[in-house]
Amino acid sequence: MTELKDKTVLITGASAGIGRACARKFAEQESKLILVARRIDKLKELSKSLDVECHLIELDVRDSKAVKNAFASLSAVWNDIDLLINNAGLSRGLSEIQDGDISGWEEMIDTNIKGLLYVSRAIIPKMVEKNKGHIINIGSIAGHEVYPKGNVYCATKHAVDALTKGMRIDLSGTNVKVSTVDPGLVETEFSLVRFYGDQERAEKVYKGFKALEPDDIGDAVVWVANRPDHVQIAEIIILPKDQASSTIVSKNLG
Repeated sequence: MTELKDKTVLITGASAGIGRACARKFAEQESKLILVARRIDKLKELSKSLDVECHLIELDVRDSKAVKNAFASLSAVWNDIDLLINNAGLSRGLSEIQDGDISGWEEMIDTNIKGLLYVSRAIIPKMVEKNKGHIINIGSIAGHEVYPKGNVYCATKHAVDALTKGMRIDLSGTNVKVSTVDPGLVETEFSLVRFYGDQERAEKVYKGFKALEPDDIGDAVVWVANRPDHVQIAEIIILPKDQASSTIVSKNLG
């Protein structure tokens, strides 16, 4: 097992959902946490509930210059990053491509792909220099399947899958591990964000079955991070029991 105590873990999108759960799970391992999100108030609230050292960064990962500056200015105490959890991501809309909202497309591409790249580009050289580290990208079943009206979101998660594989190839021989954890349906703010705040529509996504919880994914991420030094978990796909694929979900709505 890898000792996670006192390891420095950077988590993007840490203000809610899977990112927040990962923060709690790594705090249980007594890791030091760099928590990154746009909503600094949520990060402050979270850090107060964690009994570990936390460094908070208010940051939009879509802003390449801000990302570069944020991580270039880390103090020596926080600059030695052991694990990068690329969790920041979102979906916008659910429509056929001919009816798609271009601003939503750009937000998904800028966050899910370019944001992941900006953060990774800032952190990976530090890991290569010390010849050790681990990158865990949070992907999706949508990175393995395409479902109706999921077009651009699925494309961004396919890109995360391809980038993960590309990172693993390029970092071979550097002792930097690269993994992806790819969930199915997890009950978070995901659908609320996808449907632009439509609470009723978002809730329907999770009715009639037991979806995954953010803690389920947090547990998996910690497990991936905690493997022996010679073990590299390439990918994990995690589904709720009632989900067989992106589109096949057994629901009891009676």
